[in-house]
Amino acid sequence: MGFFSDLFSSHPKYPPLDLNSHSAQLLEEVKPQLKELAGKVSDPLEVIPSEHAAYVFIGKPPKSFGLAWVHDGEVSGLNTLIEEHGMKPDEIAHVVDELREAYKHCDRAERYSAELEGTKLVVTPSDQLEHEVHDIIDKLTH
Repeated sequence: MGFFSDLFSSHPKYPPLDLNSHSAQLLEEVKPQLKELAGKVSDPLEVIPSEHAAYVFIGKPPKSFGLAWVHDGEVSGLNTLIEEHGMKPDEIAHVVDELREAYKHCDRAERYSAELEGTKLVVTPSDQLEHEVHDIIDKLTH
């Protein structure tokens, strides 16, 4: 629990993340990668925790955003899809539209606030959103 007691605090927009929650435990597993990502971007981060992974909306979804995901100890993003899978900009635009719709499906999901070394996070422990985002990314990478 050291990660959360040292790094996470409340955010005025959402209630603070319960440090004893399953979501907090999942985020603890990807702590180094979240710190790495938070150090590279200045836009808001919304984290969807997953088993041994996390999906991170960067920016202001559903209007303007990017997406990163933490898996196997690495941080990947939409640029990774372009580089590793040869996707074209119009294909990425379609993926962004799918992600936007997935986000909108879960607009009523509970959200919590947290802070990671000065970076405010929104944490959305939504199984539905996690599954939809996972399915979108999985069909592109496999």
